[in-house]
Amino acid sequence: MHIDDDVFEESASADRENDGAAAFDPARFRNRALALLSRREYSRAELRAKLRPHCPDAQILDDLLDDFQQRRWLSDERFAEQWAHYRSQRYGTRRLVAELRQKGVASDIISNTLENLETDEFATARALWQRKFGQPPQDAKERAKQLRFLAARGFSTGVIYRVVGGEDESDSYD
Repeated sequence: MHIDDDVFEESASADRENDGAAAFDPARFRNRALALLSRREYSRAELRAKLRPHCPDAQILDDLLDDFQQRRWLSDERFAEQWAHYRSQRYGTRRLVAELRQKGVASDIISNTLENLETDEFATARALWQRKFGQPPQDAKERAKQLRFLAARGFSTGVIYRVVGGEDESDSYD
């Protein structure tokens, strides 16, 4: 028995189109979202961006995210707290604010999170500087290098100059 190539191609093409329409399975999609959340916390905007390519309708995605928020499986506040706590050990407040904004966290959540963060920016900057350099700069070039190092990590200008200038925590003006 001989199958005409044109008929076979039309049939295969129709099967592919039907598979594309039937490929979205809400249960699999929900499981995909849960699998992502089981690995780490996400902000709503971050999880939405990650799941959007796998969902044919934005309303389905928004409904799923609303459901997750109602169940407290998804929380921008919790995400911001964990992110800030983890990253504050190596970065300054400016950098944390920029990263959280980039992740889609609202400004009021960011400010509340950073207010509640129990880290001393000066102590963190000093510890990083101590590990990297350990001694005051010997010349202007070395000083600029140390200033750039701390600035790139998001510490405030006042903290940077105090650390590189050799102030101790006891010399604090706060």
